[in-house]
Amino acid sequence: MSVIGIALGVAALIVVLSVMNGFQQEIRGRMLSVVSHLEVSSYDGRIGGWQPLAATLAKQPHVLAAAPYVSAQGLLSSGGNVRGAMVRGIDPAAESQVVTLGKQMLRGKLASLQGGDFNIVLGVELARALGVEVGDKVTLITPQGNVTPAGMMPRLKQFTVSGIFKAGMFEYDASLAMISLRDAQVLFRLGQDVSGVRLKLDDPMLAPQMKVALAPVLTANQVATDWTDMNANYFRAVQIEKRMMFIILTLIVAVAAFNLVSTLVMVVTDKQADIAILRTLGASPGSIMKIFVIQGSVAGVMGTIAGVAGGLLLSFNLGTVQHAIESVIGARLLSSDVYMIDFLPVDVQPNDVITIAVISLLLSLLATLYPSWRAARTRPAEALRYE
Repeated sequence: MSVIGIALGVAALIVVLSVMNGFQQEIRGRMLSVVSHLEVSSYDGRIGGWQPLAATLAKQPHVLAAAPYVSAQGLLSSGGNVRGAMVRGIDPAAESQVVTLGKQMLRGKLASLQGGDFNIVLGVELARALGVEVGDKVTLITPQGNVTPAGMMPRLKQFTVSGIFKAGMFEYDASLAMISLRDAQVLFRLGQDVSGVRLKLDDPMLAPQMKVALAPVLTANQVATDWTDMNANYFRAVQIEKRMMFIILTLIVAVAAFNLVSTLVMVVTDKQADIAILRTLGASPGSIMKIFVIQGSVAGVMGTIAGVAGGLLLSFNLGTVQHAIESVIGARLLSSDVYMIDFLPVDVQPNDVITIAVISLLLSLLATLYPSWRAARTRPAEALRYE
């Protein structure tokens, strides 16, 4: 029972951490299909002469591509529906080298955003809220107004919906609208200026270091922001949750180790006479202690090995298990409307598995010390008095 308890605790810990790693990786992948690894912008909201800056940034180590963008807020209206939106002006050819949003298109193509055509690509939730489809017209209302004799009037421009994308994250699907870079420059009166330059790296995890490394090539008015800064609260929450789950589930292994303590104490009590006989035959207290340390350690090693094997087996086949449970209960365990995904992603990290195994072995070893010490203190005369 001690071996089974340790094995269950280790397996549960491996499966839960693997699912949390997989969930984090899945959300990160969806996020990076819309958000670039690095963005260089300015404090005043516009960068003039961005072409030399983009060329310089593209030559930096680990930078694979650079793309200009215009970012602004606006209101989208269609019929009686009005929604706020984050409007992003892009160059489709350059943008496809920085993010993979072109692969997330449900209808239409990102390449339809050509200057002068006044086409717009909407997130699927935003399009649903506006009640529009590809080919329909929407009106974009910008914060910058026109001064008229009647006072300040908002600027209006009608766009044709040429595509609908689904990034898989509600935040972007419900608020992001994309137009061509040239149309955005005209609409928001930027001339030839842009809001910034987006960069793609060969390794997204290098973004924080690259943000610091790019500082010498930027002016005092320019600033670099990486994708972890843009979503700092989310990743901090996931990291805290993962640590807390690790601590909570480690208690399962600790309970199993405590069960090992009670089991060995009972064995020591049952074997008092045998221990006394060994002592009278010349066995030292240290050798008696080693016997029970080895016995408990073997149980800990067996439980850890079984738990690691079972946890890895279950983790790699979690999708099959999920489908089997869903077919039995006749309902979905995960709804994409609530959890953003409808499956259990798994990412088994070797470091996590090794850490779990080492902790399990250490707890098992510690659990053997008190029973072994108690066995070594057995006095032969008292143990054999009533035999």
